[in-house]
Amino acid sequence: MRKRAHAAIYFEPEGFSTSGERLMGRHAAGEGFLRGYVRHSGADPLACAVRSRAAAKSFADTCGSLAGRRVAVRWMGLGDHAALARLGTLFVPGPGLAAQAWRRQRGGADGYSLCGVTHTISSGRAMDGIADLLLAPLAPWDAVICTSRAVLDATRRLLDGTEHYLRERFDARRLLRPTLALIPLGVDCDALAPDPAARLAWRSRLGIGADDAVVLFVGRLSFHAKANPFAMYRALEAAAGRVPRRLHLIQAGWFSNAAIEREFREGARAICPSVNAIFLDGRQPDVRAGIWHAADLFTSLSDNIQETFGLTPVEAMAAGLPGVISDWNGYRDTVRDGQDGFRIGTLMPPPPAGELLARRHADGVDTYDHYIGLASLSVAVDIPACADAYARLAADPALRRSMGESARQRARAEFDWSVIVRRYQALWAELGEARAAGGAVQPAAPGDPRRPDPFRLFGSYPTRILAEGDRVALAPGATAASAARLRTSPLGAFGVQSLASGEVTARILETVAASGSSTVAELLHLGEPGEAAAAVLRTIVWLCKVDLLRVAG
Repeated sequence: MRKRAHAAIYFEPEGFSTSGERLMGRHAAGEGFLRGYVRHSGADPLACAVRSRAAAKSFADTCGSLAGRRVAVRWMGLGDHAALARLGTLFVPGPGLAAQAWRRQRGGADGYSLCGVTHTISSGRAMDGIADLLLAPLAPWDAVICTSRAVLDATRRLLDGTEHYLRERFDARRLLRPTLALIPLGVDCDALAPDPAARLAWRSRLGIGADDAVVLFVGRLSFHAKANPFAMYRALEAAAGRVPRRLHLIQAGWFSNAAIEREFREGARAICPSVNAIFLDGRQPDVRAGIWHAADLFTSLSDNIQETFGLTPVEAMAAGLPGVISDWNGYRDTVRDGQDGFRIGTLMPPPPAGELLARRHADGVDTYDHYIGLASLSVAVDIPACADAYARLAADPALRRSMGESARQRARAEFDWSVIVRRYQALWAELGEARAAGGAVQPAAPGDPRRPDPFRLFGSYPTRILAEGDRVALAPGATAASAARLRTSPLGAFGVQSLASGEVTARILETVAASGSSTVAELLHLGEPGEAAAAVLRTIVWLCKVDLLRVAG
């Protein structure tokens, strides 16, 4: 049996928290992944790769909160190649692995594996990040997890297009890709399990009768960047005339501005006046955790290219709710039409109908929000079919129960984090085996050629370059004490992280004072054990900068 593999989590707090004002799907996915990993990975201690001790402490606090107990954590710097190599994998909560690959290259691309995961890939930044995978020193033992078949196909198309360009433009013969793995997002099924008491409490709180039918939408309330509610409102109004019970629509989410809120509220009143429209702030923890219990069925008619997987349909499945969802990208990997609910057909125009939209966005004429909003205008949802689905489920409690139970069982078997984390770990183990087998072509030189040493790139700027044969002497009045004072002065040294330690700085001055003058080569060995000579070189020039050393003529 293959040993369970673990990874260091590249942790920046913003990517793993749902507490922000602008709650996005990637935040919910990041927080959910970390909760699932803490609870189901078996990793002890949990490992993170971070930029600072403060981020490491935040990781420990976050993991402890998600676990409900104090957890053991070990942290490493992003450039700690040896520590990452011992662990085997660095997990990045996004698809862009190029920067991490160039950082890894300093110690060798076969030291450990990189693994990322897709969220939206429609933004210019995301698409550039995927295209850059072909330019960075990545290998088949690295992976990008695609959360749906649709986003896997789109990612391949981006890579294929970029690869075609590189072959045609540069006659490139061998282009290495990371592995593209298909693993969905997960949910905490236990936390979302149906609760009759909570159902009564929520429906009482919202003034909903026992025999009324409640349709629930959870997600960002944005007609241009998430899901245009027109089809939902129109279909619900049509269904309301065919159902002998009152229909309620709960929309739990958040508005990015007052204008969008006005459009939603006025649109609901004008388009579906027969339906009681309830708006709740889905960023509130009690709403996010509990509103599922109030509903009889879930709906999300996504029509936007920014969607890739769609977490809320799976959360609804775990809550035992049948879904009425659009047959759109990752949604079709979750709700099985006719078993767990109904998938409603969608329509979009063929290429090259979107070339103008892509060009206007690339030229900066349209913002990203305008780009995805304009694209969504040409995505249609089958409103009559949607109305039929709403009416059938609203009128038939037995159908709701059977489909809801089917959905709940599927969520637990396929999407619970206990299942998904095992799939992550199996992938990491496979990447480790591929890494051990080797065989990838490596770039001739370490480091990112687009981010060279500034003293090499800008070497023509100064009058001269310090050489090992140069001789330095103390400036009049120079002492180790004056160097220590200047190290703490913003004017003298606004940041000392690039310099050798204070002890090494003092030894440099004392050595020069004892001999009257010293060559640069004679000072290089004064650094701390394991400290690069470059730190001593930078410090020698800094001492010249603050007039404590002078280069002898």
